[in-house]
Amino acid sequence: MSKIEIIPFTRDHKEAVLDLAIEAWTPVFARTKNDVPKFVYDAFYPNGWSERQRNDVAELFAKEPDNIWLAVIGNELAGFLGLRIHPEDQMGEIHIIAVSPQHQRHGIARQLMAFAEERTRALGMKMMMVETIGDSGHEPARRTYESLGFQRWPVARYFKQL
Repeated sequence: MSKIEIIPFTRDHKEAVLDLAIEAWTPVFARTKNDVPKFVYDAFYPNGWSERQRNDVAELFAKEPDNIWLAVIGNELAGFLGLRIHPEDQMGEIHIIAVSPQHQRHGIARQLMAFAEERTRALGMKMMMVETIGDSGHEPARRTYESLGFQRWPVARYFKQL
């Protein structure tokens, strides 16, 4: 396998990263749709999950371009990560992460997360956080996080249709 390089996001990467996000999350959201209440899914994604995700990620690029990092192999985009620093909590947050399907299960996410930890530690923070959904589509992500030493903080979020 070729060497992975982690580089800062630039606006030139925007469309490729948006496409990667949709491609990576298509199988995840197919399962999510079946695992959450229909009224919740429909409220969050009235025009479909991919349109919402594309808009949310594009907004992140517009507001926080300096917090986005890309994993590249040669000239090929393999994955990306959004890192936020929360000094008030002495914490770094992996806000978003995705790896292209053809590069999944090759250690790209692990390398991106190690990069985030190194940057966070260098800034004097004391902990890292990553958040995901508890549905079956996100199960592989949870296994990865736990294998890297992240400890789950149980959260209960309830919805009621009105």
